[in-house]
Amino acid sequence: MNDQAKPERIRLGMVGGGRDAFIGGVHRIASRIDDHYDLVAGAFSSTAEKSLASAADLGISTDRAYSDYKAMAAAEAAREDGIEAVSIVTPNHMHAPVATEFLKQGIHVICDKPLTSTLDDAKALVAEASKSDVLFVLTHNYTGYPMVRQARSMVHNGELGDIRLVQAEYPQDWLSTKLEDTGQKQAGWRTDPDRSGLGGSIGDIGTHAFNLACFITGLKLDSLCADLDTFVEGRELDDNAHVMLRFAGGAKGMIWSSQVAPGNENALRVRIYGSKGGLEWSQEDPNYLWYTPLGEPKRLLTRAGSGASDAANDVSRIPAGHPEGYLEGFANLYTGAAEVIRAHRNGKHEESAANSILPTVEDGLAGVAFVTAAVKSSSNGSSWEKLEL
Repeated sequence: MNDQAKPERIRLGMVGGGRDAFIGGVHRIASRIDDHYDLVAGAFSSTAEKSLASAADLGISTDRAYSDYKAMAAAEAAREDGIEAVSIVTPNHMHAPVATEFLKQGIHVICDKPLTSTLDDAKALVAEASKSDVLFVLTHNYTGYPMVRQARSMVHNGELGDIRLVQAEYPQDWLSTKLEDTGQKQAGWRTDPDRSGLGGSIGDIGTHAFNLACFITGLKLDSLCADLDTFVEGRELDDNAHVMLRFAGGAKGMIWSSQVAPGNENALRVRIYGSKGGLEWSQEDPNYLWYTPLGEPKRLLTRAGSGASDAANDVSRIPAGHPEGYLEGFANLYTGAAEVIRAHRNGKHEESAANSILPTVEDGLAGVAFVTAAVKSSSNGSSWEKLEL
């Protein structure tokens, strides 16, 4: 019997994520899957009435339901029982100002992707985070999938040899019509440049494909050539993107993101080929990782199966054959963040193993630079553009 006391839960706050918000609910579920957090405060909406209503839904005391994130950051930092971390689940244009306010108060930040809506904001936020010793996690949740972790481990262990080719795609079909004109909330802000930023599909889902390619391979993008389209008449941002990639060191790649591809729901897929073999992984079939050593038959590796590595098993919860995916991927990031935050409580945060694998503010900057370069390239007749970091 284990007599060791369970660590005290981390006091969590949230900005955004009120009634009818999709991603806020996802973050709340993920934060509780492994029972590391208590949600105790929030500025769930920009209006006091809506924020109070959301707080009531969630069982949060009215004196910790805020209508202003600046007031929340100051008030919580002043409390003895104030929040230790904040989850930022607002539209993209609010990520930078909200994160900056909580960083200044010494509160750990867990922020939904992309990092910001502009490159200038991303650079400023990286500078702000570098002045603080608190944690900044960007929730690229697909990096938390067990077989993605296994793929990364295999590449880093040299099982694929020198990486030559990286193919990533993320097609959807939900914006094949002008859904934003119907009042649908998610479509509304994701297609609005004032709230979403420069990129449409390239920023919303193309960044996931780009981040996953870099996370698994460890490669750094040098330059890109992009062709962005807006197929739905009257839409302000791209809904389809084709991007060619040149990585530092000589590897090449391609990314396709689309929200107008009928028959696709969330078909994120990555294929990586090196001098010794290849890997293939699909988000809609997350338990499986296909591995082909050069000159040998293709092998199917399964989550929690006989071919699973420690990298995958460390973030698996249930027996083989039961799919683990979207929510659990988010939960793995929240659990990794909890490990670092608890180490921080003891003044040992740099020793936490989770530090090396959690998506960082610098990863977020790379993502925003990717979108910015893609938009610039497409506007310039698909010119080759270097990433501005």
